[in-house]
Amino acid sequence: MKAVIQRVAHAGVTIEGALKASVGKGLLVLLGVGYEDAADDIRWLVRKISGLRIFDDEKGVMNRSVVDVDGEVIVVSQFTLMADCRRGNRPSYINAANHEIAIPLYLEFCRELSEAIGKKVQTGEFGADMKVELLNDGPVTICLDSKDK
Repeated sequence: MKAVIQRVAHAGVTIEGALKASVGKGLLVLLGVGYEDAADDIRWLVRKISGLRIFDDEKGVMNRSVVDVDGEVIVVSQFTLMADCRRGNRPSYINAANHEIAIPLYLEFCRELSEAIGKKVQTGEFGADMKVELLNDGPVTICLDSKDK
């Protein structure tokens, strides 16, 4: 399971011109689910993301988590994170999980992250053509891969 975490001032997801979800100060998480991913990948990523100390404290040092700053989180599924670009110029998505595997893992990830941060996680819509808008704060962008734990 791969995640790109961005600290944002705000973020939102629009589907077919309608706003699906939005957050203020917090995190935008782009989540890629692989066919080998399982519950332990979810637990590891949730623990890491909810505990990442990437928000400034009173001294301007990145020392606070999204929980510490009472931030919001939006999670967007993104199978393209699983792209293999080693050969040629057309990415292969053979490592991305199919819908039967990916959707339950995505939903469980969102549920567990909601529990970890103590508030509802906003989401896009799995498999939809989404427009994601964000204002990256910093910029701060962190890439995590549960296979690198």
